[in-house]
Amino acid sequence: MTGYLFVVPPLVGHINPAVGVAAELAARGHPTAWAGLPELLGPLAGPEAVVFPCGVPEFGPGGTAQRPPELRGPAALKFLWEDFLIPLAEAMAPGVEAAVEQFRPDVLVVDQQAVAGALVAERFGLPWATSATTSAEFTGALDGMPLVDAWISDLLTDLRKRIGDPERTGDPRFSPHLTLAFTTPELTGPIADPAGPIRCVGPAVAARRTGPAFPWQWLDPDRATVLVTLGTANTDTGAAFLTACREALRARSGRLQAVIVDPGEVLGAPAPDPDILVLPSVPQLELLERAAAVICHAGHNTVCEALWHGVPLVVAPIRDDQPVVAGQVVAAGAGVRVRFGRTSAVRLGQALDAVLDDPAHRAAARRVGASFRAAGGAARAADHLEALSDRRVP
Repeated sequence: MTGYLFVVPPLVGHINPAVGVAAELAARGHPTAWAGLPELLGPLAGPEAVVFPCGVPEFGPGGTAQRPPELRGPAALKFLWEDFLIPLAEAMAPGVEAAVEQFRPDVLVVDQQAVAGALVAERFGLPWATSATTSAEFTGALDGMPLVDAWISDLLTDLRKRIGDPERTGDPRFSPHLTLAFTTPELTGPIADPAGPIRCVGPAVAARRTGPAFPWQWLDPDRATVLVTLGTANTDTGAAFLTACREALRARSGRLQAVIVDPGEVLGAPAPDPDILVLPSVPQLELLERAAAVICHAGHNTVCEALWHGVPLVVAPIRDDQPVVAGQVVAAGAGVRVRFGRTSAVRLGQALDAVLDDPAHRAAARRVGASFRAAGGAARAADHLEALSDRRVP
């Protein structure tokens, strides 16, 4: 049997895809373990998971960087690298090293944003695979921005000198051995191999270990259901947008009902409402089975889970990879894009009407979803990882 160590950042959206892959490997008899934040991994990976704790910088509650909500574009990218990814790698490196020494894995599976795993694997001479929970970085997101690309490369070179093997030169975001992309070209368009082979396996959609209770009896079978969510990392930016969503949805209550996810309670204490249900969290996968449309921030996981279920989207990207993913949704014909910071209830309503009333959007969503299912998900990812462990890696 082969031992696999999963190295993940303290981000739910980056852990969830890996959970399905780890479960598949464990079902095949392979020992698996995790390096990351135990408080987050425990509920997601399950109580039986072997977790080696990794440090995180003093980001604040939940181990996430407190990014100023007004940051967009280059300023947001600068913050992501200088104030989150690089400090996170330095904080995680000792824990990843301890996990390698104690668990003695044969292969590391390293999230793109947990580059400490790649650098430690290099130093120990272990094969490693990249877990790419977003496709933005290998679909030309930095094309035409050579200075930005060079700046990131310089940051990673300096980081390698501190925690990796200074003699190596590869990009730790992309394994030379294997990159698992949790998407397909039907959504992303053409994909270029940045370092080594990329295998598109589609989303690793698996039942969540834990899920919040949900009042299923509230749903009206005679009306279409719309899910509104901005993910788990945007509670500081969404008040105006969620308010506009609520207004647009209330104007369509004769034919629609909506579930709005509001973890920060920016809409205030929810009152009983037959048309709009506001909750801090929802069982998203189960709810998507009943949804007619999704309004979201174009987070990669939410987009892929919606398309997996054949649900079209209204996407309002905020920052990071979200504009790239939103562009993929529109190019695939599976949704409509609106501006996050300058969208009124009228514009949101028009976008939602287009998604619901034009059957081409749902047809495109189903086409992409079919490609996801055909790609194999967690089982296909496990196949590729098993094949990697069978090869001799220099």
